[in-house]
Formats: sequence, C-alpha cells, structure tokens
Amino acid sequence: MGCGHIPVLLNEVLNGLNLQPAGSYIDCTFGRGGHSEAILQYLGEQGRLLAIDKDPDAIRSAGSHLVSDPRFQLVQGTFSELDHLLAENEMGTKIDGVLFDLGVSSPQFDNPGRGFSFQRDGVLDMRMNTGNEDLTAADWLNCAREDDIADVLFRYGEERYARRIAGKIVRERVHNPIYSTVQLADLVKSVCPIGKKGEKHPATKTFQAIRIFINRELDELEKALPQVINILKPGGRLVVISFHSLEDRIVKRFIRNESRGNQYPPEVPVTQELMCPRLKSVGKAIRPTLNEVERNPRARSAVLRIAERCSA
Repeated sequence: MGCGHIPVLLNEVLNGLNLQPAGSYIDCTFGRGGHSEAILQYLGEQGRLLAIDKDPDAIRSAGSHLVSDPRFQLVQGTFSELDHLLAENEMGTKIDGVLFDLGVSSPQFDNPGRGFSFQRDGVLDMRMNTGNEDLTAADWLNCAREDDIADVLFRYGEERYARRIAGKIVRERVHNPIYSTVQLADLVKSVCPIGKKGEKHPATKTFQAIRIFINRELDELEKALPQVINILKPGGRLVVISFHSLEDRIVKRFIRNESRGNQYPPEVPVTQELMCPRLKSVGKAIRPTLNEVERNPRARSAVLRIAERCSA
C-alpha cells in the first residue's frame, strides 16, 4: 500500500462484506486505496467497485493499476451524496456491500500542511477537501465566538476543559492570531493539566473536535447511513469502521433502530414480520487484536460494526 498506509481491520472488513465475485460494492472512504485494492482481488470480471473520497490528494494518489482496472471507478465527492453519486456513475441500486472507514487517513495525519496533527508544525487547515471554499480551522478559530468554540470542543471532543481553552483562544488571538498547529497545541497545553506519562497530549481532543466540526463529519455520516438502506440488496452488507465514540454511537444506534423495524404501541401484538426490520446486526463489535495494534498503533481505537439488509 502506498505512502506507508496500512488498512485497518482488513481481513475483518473483507469477511464482513461477504464478497461475491460478481458483486457490486462501494468504498465510501477511499483514502489511500488499501481496502479498495483488497476488495478488487476478490472480484471477478463482472464485479464492480465504486470508491469515493472528498480529498483531492486521495484521488491523485490512486495507482495506475487501480485507475486502469475496468471494474473500478474512483470519484471525488462526499458520501452524504451517495444516491447522487451512484446514479451519476450508473451503479444502479442493487449493491452487495458498502464500506465506511471513518476519520482521517495516515497520510493526512502525516502531512503537516493539512493541519490535522500537531506532531509537526503546519498550517491550521483541517479541511478534508482543500479545493472547496469552506473556512479553514484557522479562519474559524480567529473569528468564532467564545461560547461557540467551547460548545464545539465539548460536543465533538468531549473536552472537560472546553471553556478554559476557548477563553484562552479568544484572549490570545487579539494580539497573536492562531494560524499554526503547534501554536494551537501549545496554547491548549498552557491551560490544561498535564496528564501522566503515556497519556494523550492535552490538545488531542481539541484537534479532534475542530476537525469534526470543520468537515461536518457527524452530519455527513447521519445523512449517508439512511441512503445505504435504499441501495443495498437483500443480504447486502453494511460495514463501518469508527475511531471514536461519537461516530460509533451514531452507527450503533442506526443499526439498532433499523433492526427493530416499525414501532407499534406496546399493547399491540405484532409478529417480527409485521415490524419489517430493514437491517440485522451481524455479530458483535470487532476491535483490532493486540498484534494489529503493535503493527499499526493508529488502529488501537478502531471499532468495526457489520449489518445485513433484510429481505423486503
């Protein structure tokens, strides 16, 4: 895999998708193509794979062996527009499997110019799609209200010191606008207690929260999941890898609600068939083994959930 990228929970994803040689599949988060490349190895001549990514760098990174494969299509877009992208690329609505590998890819983290990490200094951008006209993280931090910053840090980062950090940002930016990753990380560190040795950097939750907000990641996920129901054929699989509790909570709740089907008053006797569940959960949540975490430390927080489309 290019750029040192290691796809997370690869074997578990392939098993979860229940791949069929002539099946049609969607990789909603191409990244650096690790999962897509492995899926193609299981497909026959009639199989098809549509991969989506909003990051232009991810699109440009695709190897010629993938781009030239007649079974494969790669498009730049956001998975919240799944219905539109399928129609535009003539994939139809009889899909055998859909994969989401949420969050930020290793190459995005490792590129200081993207602003996702404070391990090396870089511009505080954080946009997944650098080609759009949305606000960068720096733009937003230097103009947002203190209460709004605190709300974002608490809601999306579950940061207990959200108000303290927001106040420091607003005071600091008056004389020294915040434009770099290390500048923001040092600012957060200056007002947060230092954890024990081995604990995460105090700025970790702040960076996570701002990234999720800037890219509307949770909103995009909540828009995309219901569209999957409409395109999966009976027996088709939904496979989702999440990397923090907010994402996983959305996925878990969605699968649970769709597995229950239509809701009736408690006093009304109905059969399972009348409730018409649209999904059924497949197994329990899967987490990486210790061996995988040793090989790829960024896999340590991954959670994989699988669901199957029920018959109409």
